[in-house]
Amino acid sequence: MRKPVAILAILMLAIVQLAASSKVPVKAVEAKQTNITAVDREALISFARHYLGTPYHYASSNPKKGFDCSGFVNFVFKNFKINLPRSSREFKNMGKDLKPEEFKVGDVVVFRSFRNKARIGHVGIICEANGLHSKFIHSATSQRRGVVVSDLASGTYAHRFFRCIDVIDRK
Repeated sequence: MRKPVAILAILMLAIVQLAASSKVPVKAVEAKQTNITAVDREALISFARHYLGTPYHYASSNPKKGFDCSGFVNFVFKNFKINLPRSSREFKNMGKDLKPEEFKVGDVVVFRSFRNKARIGHVGIICEANGLHSKFIHSATSQRRGVVVSDLASGTYAHRFFRCIDVIDRK
């Protein structure tokens, strides 16, 4: 009886050591360290992608309930110690507009409202930077799709695009 237990203990130890020494990507949850001075933009997007498929839920930034657009953006950046507005409207005058050739992964895209073009109605995070053909991750209200990746150049978003801002390296 002692021999199977000893073998099991050796196997468990080997697995733990193998996992500790492997080159497996660091989970985004580990980004909650308090001594981070620079945000790894790819880690931020990796963390955001973890929530793909999370349902849309109005006025929520809780992954267990679902997210609205600004709740999702706020939740993702808060994990990396960056405090952002909780309302999409507050992004209207925040930061400096970026030119399309300056868009980077992790920048925030801001969109006008469907009904009132003078108001801000939606936000997302650039996850594949390619100017006005970038892709962004966001929590979509249409058909209650929730967290998805969309094309900035698609008709749904291209005509509502308002601005893109860098909230990571802002000065």
